[in-house]
Amino acid sequence: MQSAPSVVYPLGRSHFLGRLLLIGWLVAAGVTVWWWRASALADWRPLLGCAALLIVAWVMATGWRRAPVGLLQWDGQRWHWESLVYRSGTSLEPPAVVLDLQFALLLRLDNQAGAGWWLWAERSASPPRWFDLRRAVYAKHRPVTSQDSEAADFAPGELAATVEHTHSAPARHL
Repeated sequence: MQSAPSVVYPLGRSHFLGRLLLIGWLVAAGVTVWWWRASALADWRPLLGCAALLIVAWVMATGWRRAPVGLLQWDGQRWHWESLVYRSGTSLEPPAVVLDLQFALLLRLDNQAGAGWWLWAERSASPPRWFDLRRAVYAKHRPVTSQDSEAADFAPGELAATVEHTHSAPARHL
């Protein structure tokens, strides 16, 4: 296969991330309760720990609810993101896979303006398209511009030998 198939995949609030955050918060709550019971009655520090625990719960829930929701699209040449904010879509750099758990991918998406998002793609969001998304994310994408196409035709050594550096003498073919 020359390139990955086109795919449209829904991304948004990750149930995996939600469960992971909840488990982490429950562990922290258990430690805080243990700390409260093990401390002296007049000790105020466990109260501070409880307040911090509540603030962390609010921050985690707010962040999870505000996670971007939309469609990640690969049309065979370019990546696009469509959501309520980007109704007409925005072009993206190829997504970077930060973590691959086989059933979930943590992706770093950067648009042309430099804005970046960290989003989870989960198999459960669209099982029939899961392997198409994985192929598209891991595929080496062909250059789109004519200049990039010309550079791709050179072997790596040939390209390096033809580049002129501003701080040195022009490179020569060996």
